[in-house]
Order: sequence, then C-alpha cells, then structure tokens
Amino acid sequence: MDSRATTPPVSRRERNKQRVRERLYSAAVELFVEKGYDHTSIDEIAERADVARGTFFNYFQRKEDIIGAWGERRRAALVTGLDANGAFNPGSVAQLQQCMAVLVRINQEEPQLTTAMLIAWVKAGRPILEEPYVAEVFARIVDSGVQQGELSPGMSPISVGNVLRDVYLGALYRWAHQPTDATGSLAEELQQILRLLLEGMTAPARR
Repeated sequence: MDSRATTPPVSRRERNKQRVRERLYSAAVELFVEKGYDHTSIDEIAERADVARGTFFNYFQRKEDIIGAWGERRRAALVTGLDANGAFNPGSVAQLQQCMAVLVRINQEEPQLTTAMLIAWVKAGRPILEEPYVAEVFARIVDSGVQQGELSPGMSPISVGNVLRDVYLGALYRWAHQPTDATGSLAEELQQILRLLLEGMTAPARR
C-alpha cells in the first residue's frame, strides 16, 4: 500500500501559516545580512514581511529563535546531503571526507548569509548551547570505522566526533572572516585537518 495515500492533505489554514512563517524567516535573514543581527529590530522584520508586529510572536518568541530556525535548516541540508552521497555506506575515511564536503557546500551556497548568521549565533551565545548534532554525525561515522577495523579501536567515537566538530567550527569562523574571493580555502583546510587527524602529526622514524 502506498503510504502517501494515507497522509492527510495540509489544510489551507496550515499552508497560510507556513507561508507567513517563511516570509518572517526570509525577511529576518535578509535584514541580518544587510544590517547585522544587533541592528535589526523585530519591528523591521515584521515590516519587511508585511505583517503586524504581533504576528511575529505567533511564530517566534524572540529574535534569537530565527537563529534556531537557521540551524534546523542546516541540519536538514546536512541529512539530505549525506543521504544523497551515501555517507553511511562502508568506508569510514571516505564517509568523513564526504561529510566535510557536504558541510563545505552548505556554507558556500550562501556565504554572506553564513557569515551574518555565524556572527548572530556567537552574539546570542549559541556556541555554548549548541546541540551537538554535527558531532553526533561524525561520531556515527567513526564508530562505524572502529567496528569495521578501519579506525583504531582504542578511541571514543563521541570524543573524536566532538574534536571534529570543534575543528570544523574553527575553520568555518576563519573562512567567514576571509575576503569573498578566498572561499575555496574552506574545503582545503577541512580536508587538511582531516588528513592530519587520520595520519597523525608524528613524523616517520628515521632509519
């Protein structure tokens, strides 16, 4: 039986709510890019979205919640990208490389938005409160590599996942503050970091 046949259609009221939410989100991120997070007010977001100020609070409790919505979209894009690339198929080193490549693509698709939202994310204190989703993705891949014997059995997948997440965010911050003509360096730095972690920093013993 086709499961889609049992899915109830979305009501007109729900579609309208989704459209208003999308208008508010789009208006907010456009203004964050143009003016910066701190210099954008809820009144300006509502005006850009062509709704009353009170309507904003029907969809977002605070301006900061726009950042959460941005994060949710990035997580969805990561899941879609990993599924499209078969990132959880056997071969953990290749999987880690694919995961980094998907993250690079997500950030480089809208570099100005990424930079503006990273600044907003930091100012809102989100790095401290951030859900460790990317770390968990890395940890799943590492755990698969350990189980297959491709990676060292003595390490903790979640610890390695946290390290990979941290170095990814560090590279992302540096990239976001570079000139726009240097965007290609994000992929280079992340792949170099990955090679460094996989191969180690110790030079081969001299004979």
